[in-house]
Formats: sequence, C-alpha cells, structure tokens
Amino acid sequence: MSRMRSLVLTGALLSATTATAAACGSGNAATGGKPAVMAAFYPLQWISQQVGGPDVSVAGLTKPGTEPHDLELTARQVADIQDSSLVVYIKGVQPAVDEAVAGHASAKAFDAASVVATLPATAEEEAHDEHGHDDVPYDPHIWLDPSRLATVAGKLGERLAEADPAHAAAYRQRAAATATELNKLDEAYRSGLTGCGKKTIVTSHAAFGYLAARYGLEQIAVSGLDPDAEPSPTRLAQVADVAKRQNVTTIFTEELVSPKVAEILAKEVGAQTAVLNPIESAPDGGDYLSAAKQNLEALRKALECPTTEG
Repeated sequence: MSRMRSLVLTGALLSATTATAAACGSGNAATGGKPAVMAAFYPLQWISQQVGGPDVSVAGLTKPGTEPHDLELTARQVADIQDSSLVVYIKGVQPAVDEAVAGHASAKAFDAASVVATLPATAEEEAHDEHGHDDVPYDPHIWLDPSRLATVAGKLGERLAEADPAHAAAYRQRAAATATELNKLDEAYRSGLTGCGKKTIVTSHAAFGYLAARYGLEQIAVSGLDPDAEPSPTRLAQVADVAKRQNVTTIFTEELVSPKVAEILAKEVGAQTAVLNPIESAPDGGDYLSAAKQNLEALRKALECPTTEG
C-alpha cells in the first residue's frame, strides 16, 4: 500500500509541474484574491473556516464521506498544495499528504499535532495498525479532544496572521472565539461524563485515545489506529473477553467503516451497537460541534451516566 501510494504520488507530482505552470498567476483569481488554505480533512477544514472566516478561501483535500486515511492525491490537488498560502494537516493521518507537504509545501505547512501534547501510540495499537502511521510515534487523532483543538485554533490564528498581516486582528479574534466554543464543549464533556456507571468504551478503531485520556475513560479498540486494519481472531477474542469481564453493554461502530466486525462482537458479548463518530468527515446536516455533542450523548447512554439536571 505504501509503495503504491508513493508511485501514484510521484506521477501526480510530475503532472502537477505542468499543471502549475499552466495555472501560474491564476491562484489568487480563483480564490478572489484571498489566501488559499488547503485543509487535509474535515476537522481541519472546519477549524480553518472558523478561524479564517471570510478572509480566506478554504478547500478540503478529502471529499465528504471518504475515509481520510485512504486519500490519494490527484495532480490538481498536488498543484493546489504547491500554490496554497497555508496547508493545514496532521502528520501521520494521510501518507499522500505527508509526502506532498514534505516535497512541496514544508515552509507553508501547519501540522496541528505539532502544537499540542500528543499521546504515544500504544504497543497494542501499533501491533494492529497495518497501513500508514509508521513514521510517527504518536496517536494523530488529536481533534477528538476539544481542549487540544482549542489550542490548535489559537496557533492557527497566529499562522494566518503571519501569512496575511492585513487581517491579523480578525484572525486572532475568530481564533479566540473558536477556542471559547471548544472549551465550552470540553466542559460539557467533563461534566457530562462525571459519575458514570461504566468507564470502558469498545470502539471500532483506536481513534478515541485523546477523548478517553481527557475524561478518565478506557478505550478498548478492535482495530488499531488505522480503521482499515483487519483485526486478528486473537485480538477479537481479547476484546470480547474484556467486554464480558467489564460488563460492556455497547460496542461502538462508526459511519465510514463497515460495522460487520463490531456487530459480530456485540452478538458474542450480548451487547448492542451504537455509532461513535470519529468526526473524520463532515457529518450530515451538522458540523464538528454538533457531531461532538451527539458523541457525548451516545457515550452518556452507553456508560450509564447520571441524568443531568435541567
């Protein structure tokens, strides 16, 4: 998979040289004269739009409904990365983006994982991770902790202010407002997940390590950091054993990955299934905040949390 991605990207880069030459000088016109921000996938696109507001043109590299980890870049996208004012990404999520940034946009790239404290990928996660993530020693799913994403908002505001000094004050103001909203969400999680009857969540893949660490939960993942990795029979048996011993009543699935394995596991342990969204793609009819709030309600139900007053 890694070699195939490299060959595809090499061809895209060669084609992009011609495409960029043909489009020379058209980037500003295409964005209405605004700085062009390329966001690797949905949560980074969302936060770029919140902080950039009307002063930037934000485009996402990953189409809605597409699993971000599997992204292959087109020649046009590589050219857009080259021509952009800022590329917002997380190293370790999308190998194709990592390669394009390293080769053509390292000076104008903003790695969101570089501005927060990261969690190490556990030995268990690495053992069940077959694709990607090999070049980073950390779990890249930082956006599932609202407090970390609030930090990203502030740092992104500074990077945009540097790239476009004429609108620096506006970027900083929107960054502060976005951070405030995310900190409110963090507090809602903290209070909503206090005093719950259970602390263990069983998930399709190991996307929720930051959420679990932030709110005192234990994540047991069927697959590793890569949602496409096929769990071994041994791993399934291990998860089933833990789920039974800890009386887990909900096995969490996610929208962009087949629920078949989770459904089999749920049947084995006598549990039900529910969706816990890793928010890697734009949710239907909502945004990052609404999806995160739906996740909170799903967690509260599965973990038997006390009913909130009012």
